Amino acid sequence: MSSPIGHFAFANHSNRFLACAPLDHQPFAVAGVPYDGAVTHRPGARFGPQAIRAASLMLCDGIHPHFDVSPLAHVGDALDMRLPNASPLTEVRRHIEAQAAELMARHHCVFLGGDHSVTLSLLRAAQARYGGGEPLACVHFDAHCDTWQDHFGEPSGHGTWTYEAIREGLISAPHTVQIGIRSSGERAAREYVADQGGQIFTARALRGHDGAGLAPVLEAIRGRIGQRPCYLTLDIDVLDPAFAPGTGTPEPGGLSSSQVLTFLEELADLNWIGMDCVEVAPAYDHAELTSNAAATFVWTYLCGRVARMA
Repeated sequence: MSSPIGHFAFANHSNRFLACAPLDHQPFAVAGVPYDGAVTHRPGARFGPQAIRAASLMLCDGIHPHFDVSPLAHVGDALDMRLPNASPLTEVRRHIEAQAAELMARHHCVFLGGDHSVTLSLLRAAQARYGGGEPLACVHFDAHCDTWQDHFGEPSGHGTWTYEAIREGLISAPHTVQIGIRSSGERAAREYVADQGGQIFTARALRGHDGAGLAPVLEAIRGRIGQRPCYLTLDIDVLDPAFAPGTGTPEPGGLSSSQVLTFLEELADLNWIGMDCVEVAPAYDHAELTSNAAATFVWTYLCGRVARMA
């Protein structure tokens, strides 16, 4: 995509996810959204897209052990969006939405963040493309509810997008599921999705449950969402910091990598229309644990979609 905006040193325009081909006619697109101007704690998620791509190279031929497919022939990398990172959030979001809409018109998209504020723009583009005049369903993995009405006096940020998306009619609250929530916060924010008719599976409720032990949770999600067009947003801090230290706002007591993979593998039959993976901040990572987890989650999502094509 052409843009008058110049290159930032942290914006990646060479390395590609899984070393796949540049984006052309492939049905699936991977694109980076290197923006972290709305964080409330540690910055650095603008470097997330290139770290996730570098970690993805470990996946070699990319054949998934559960789905027994590789997305390699079906995915192209659009590299990183060109963003005016020094501009107000409203202006940055306008650029993200326009570039996302252009990509979604031709491809099923996976976006690599970036902080979680980028998801509001991606949902605006996705709802316009896939909603058919109706709000989308949404599955939201996160340690944080992201339903605050402001950011310490600022009107919007990486912790307000869920509230904004519901209020804008981008996502349907009764068809929204939050998984892994555990951070401190007032009840009105913590329980906002449930109060609006959605469902929350807290990290505490999921302790000790994996594999077959997650079956009731998986069935509840399928029953709630059905085949409504559904967007997946995965904040890497849904994982316990033992599995993902490289993030801006780590919260102890989170999910394991195994639990998240169970969700992604078993819910591959939902009508997914796009995904983002956000809040990977490699400056705080150890041994690339966080970027490896993120790359594996994105790869698993893509493999699930390719398997459904067969």
